[in-house]
Amino acid sequence: QVQLVESGGGLVQPGGSLRLSCAASGIIFEINAMGWYRQAPGKQRELVATITSGGSTNYADSVKGRFTISRDNAKKTVALQMNSLEPEDTAVYYCNAQAVVTTDWRLRTYWGQGTQVTVSS
Repeated sequence: QVQLVESGGGLVQPGGSLRLSCAASGIIFEINAMGWYRQAPGKQRELVATITSGGSTNYADSVKGRFTISRDNAKKTVALQMNSLEPEDTAVYYCNAQAVVTTDWRLRTYWGQGTQVTVSS
């Protein structure tokens, strides 16, 4: 069992910054990739950024140069630094992790409950 808890969401003006954090806990054997996804009202959930256990990153074109993803393997956390925020960034942001638990050899995908980010003046 893996639990992912996001924090750091809130209301920010255009051009502002927020830092989202996600902490993983549970009977974790290993976490492979971690990432952030977002879902705006009426839209499908989309990838924002991912990072592997080795530190390789991937970003959606819409956030390149503005967002930075990072992780701490020892602490089992992943963060998303969001700069130059735009109204289009408004969405519920979800933490994602691919992990293997101690009681199951299979690599599975886990999701956090989501945190609201609202960019508005």
